[in-house]
Amino acid sequence: MTKDKLLSPSFCYILAANFLLFFAFYLILPVLPFYLREEFQVGRSMIGFILSCYTVACLCVRPFSGYLLDTFNRKPLYLLSFFVFTLIFGGYMIATVMALFIAFRIIHGAAFGMVTVAGSTIVIDILPSSRRGEGLGYYGLANNIAMSFGPMTGMFMYASCSYDFIFTCSLISSSLGVFMAFLVKTPKKQPVKREPVSLDRFFLVKGLSAGISLLLLSIPYGMTTTYVAMYAEEIGIMVSSGLYFTFMAVGLAVSRLFSGRQVDKGRITLVISWGMYLACISFFALSACKELVKWNVSLTSYLFLGIALMQGVAFGTMFPAFNTLFVNLAPNSLRGTATSTYLTSWDVGIGIGLMVGGSIAEIFGGFSQAYLFGGCLTVLSTVFFVLKAGPYFNKHKLR
Repeated sequence: MTKDKLLSPSFCYILAANFLLFFAFYLILPVLPFYLREEFQVGRSMIGFILSCYTVACLCVRPFSGYLLDTFNRKPLYLLSFFVFTLIFGGYMIATVMALFIAFRIIHGAAFGMVTVAGSTIVIDILPSSRRGEGLGYYGLANNIAMSFGPMTGMFMYASCSYDFIFTCSLISSSLGVFMAFLVKTPKKQPVKREPVSLDRFFLVKGLSAGISLLLLSIPYGMTTTYVAMYAEEIGIMVSSGLYFTFMAVGLAVSRLFSGRQVDKGRITLVISWGMYLACISFFALSACKELVKWNVSLTSYLFLGIALMQGVAFGTMFPAFNTLFVNLAPNSLRGTATSTYLTSWDVGIGIGLMVGGSIAEIFGGFSQAYLFGGCLTVLSTVFFVLKAGPYFNKHKLR
């Protein structure tokens, strides 16, 4: 039996657009805590609050973006939100007071909320249903590669370049992404019957249990992507913190190559469960680095990179599986809402991680305590998924 064709010009264009968007995003992500500390002289808790404004705004837009994408033509909404997302990188360079920076951060989060839901929904429209898991794996691989080069490049730039130069590089990357997005040809959207406005038009109710499990996982993930560079500096790790993101992205990329195919074979809950087990181990190990570094700095530095690789494999295994899980719980007319619910669950956890990560570190004496807390949440998420969310999906999935 001949497989449905996966690659097409539009799929390649949207992969490029996704890479360029996330490269711009990740380039400044590990730099922003240092920028806020040095330019505005704010403490850890305040850094967490300011950075979380982005996620809160993103979260507020997610449910409405799913509804809009299911109701109107998707590509214009995709391009508009991508354009606004791009402009804000230039806004950061003129934000000389904290209030203006926070305002730009909120607008940036709102635009990111729309453009990521739109991109994920459009790629599902483009992909043949028989290879959806594999295609979503490659789509996610584009931002995993960006996650490798973005933070690493940002941290190296931080050592030798101005903040304005870093923001300009993000602006250029995102602008190229807008051009790639413009080239994408989307299938004609079939008219759908206008259903009465209800909760399920904004949030996929059937995805609630899976959303809770994903939310608990994303809290420690948010702590890692934002604070791991400060944690490495705090405990005296001898390797560049930029390499942490590189090893994490290598793990993400490698796992994407096989996890999507397993998802297409129907092993969605099994793939997620194995990813969760690895994630549990990785966060407890990350927390232990503070004590291990006192025993042997060099060995702990290598372990630090090994943990990054393990986290990459864990989350790279789970990402396409969770995305497909939400889509498979929804009818085709609610694809945007399903994708929005998936990303909303993720964003809630990321926002909580940004807020509580800095606060836990400040109150309890370091980021190792924050990662210990994150490890406990990962165990809770795993137990909830195995006992509740996984069985619920297997009982109620539509395909």
